[in-house]
Amino acid sequence: EVQLVESGGGMVEPGGSLTLSCVTSGFSFTSYPFSWYRQAPGKEVEFVAQISSAFRSTNYGDSVQGRFTVSRDNAKSTLWLQMNNLTSEDSALYFCARGWTLTDYRGQGTWVTVSS
Repeated sequence: EVQLVESGGGMVEPGGSLTLSCVTSGFSFTSYPFSWYRQAPGKEVEFVAQISSAFRSTNYGDSVQGRFTVSRDNAKSTLWLQMNNLTSEDSALYFCARGWTLTDYRGQGTWVTVSS
């Protein structure tokens, strides 16, 4: 069974940092690229970051460029999202997805709330 399970969300003050993880199982992790997306209440899904499988090249959404870092640990079948200098605009449900888009498997998500 393919599973993607996010964790690491929570409440943080503006300017703070959080690291999200996405633990996967049920498939060959090294064979796939992965993406992070987010959705704030009442808003559309927004692309956050992605990382390729072979060369680990990365790509980021404009709103997080320079603040977020996506990485992967192939030995642990885990995807990471390091988030720095968070603002209230970053508050959302964050979820990881297998592949470049949301047409494949995705996790249930983890909430991030940025508030003072």
